Amino acid sequence: MRILVLGGTAWLGRTVVRHALDRGHEVTCLARGTDVPAGARSVVADRDRDDALAEVLDGSRWDAVVDVSRTPDHVRRAVTALEPVADRYVLVSTVSVYASQGERGADERAPVLEPSDDPAEYGAAKVACERAVLHAFGVERASIARAGLVGGPGDHTGRSGYWPWRFARAAETGRAVVMPARTDRPTSVIDVRDLAAWLVGAAEGGRAGVHDVTGEVRTLDRHLEAARTVAAADVPVVPLADAVLLERGVAPWAGERSLPLWIPDDEHQGMNDRPTVRARSAGLMRRPLAETLADALAWERQQPVHPHGAGLSDDDEDAVRAAG
Repeated sequence: MRILVLGGTAWLGRTVVRHALDRGHEVTCLARGTDVPAGARSVVADRDRDDALAEVLDGSRWDAVVDVSRTPDHVRRAVTALEPVADRYVLVSTVSVYASQGERGADERAPVLEPSDDPAEYGAAKVACERAVLHAFGVERASIARAGLVGGPGDHTGRSGYWPWRFARAAETGRAVVMPARTDRPTSVIDVRDLAAWLVGAAEGGRAGVHDVTGEVRTLDRHLEAARTVAAADVPVVPLADAVLLERGVAPWAGERSLPLWIPDDEHQGMNDRPTVRARSAGLMRRPLAETLADALAWERQQPVHPHGAGLSDDDEDAVRAAG
């Protein structure tokens, strides 16, 4: 197959390209950068420009297009130009499109946000992207993957690597690990390689329509148990109540000075509790969480400095404990 990837230079895009190449497909990447995986053709283009797609509209025909954009103008321009010359369009969307994140167990039929053309309004902008794809290609020629939290090797956000790294760090230094006291809320991490494999499968056909492509639902305590196991760390922990963590300046979910995956707001528990029945029926295969976390930890250990995209630094953790 001839696959056009709109992107291909960042984490997920590169993983999609590698998987497609491994499957024997011919891959072209259209992106601002040139750092595409070996074996793929690179087309440098700025999607802010009206003529961004000119080089791939030279009489070529594409079996599939894979798009990771969050910018509705980029997607509208692409689907308009490519619909006559592409058999299928695969869009990476997000579970952030849903109007409510409070309902646990909701599926693809749940109401979505009103669309927005502002990429900063992430979920609403992805709704606009989805609608553009479906309008141009129709349900039967479009595959939309509403992804959940993505993790595994290469996770520069630190969300999937932090906990195994923190337990391993504690074992090496004799520290105790600060963690939430309440651990019965749901978590869900989809391995970047499993998401990429599903997307390439969608490009190959047979996965039409909208699918929630998320990881297996596990409570936070089971996630932390897996992280501790892959780190081979029998270390003490300091469990702190939600209110205490918030008072001490710890952020939920992601970002600097945070505890990744911790969501104290009960109105957001549905984000990590989606059944994925459609995606699994359409071929979604998910590796064990322990493998994802072990590979994320191995990647983190290869970095010259821990990439604190999320989590607490040693100094942050010391300050949080000392504040008591």
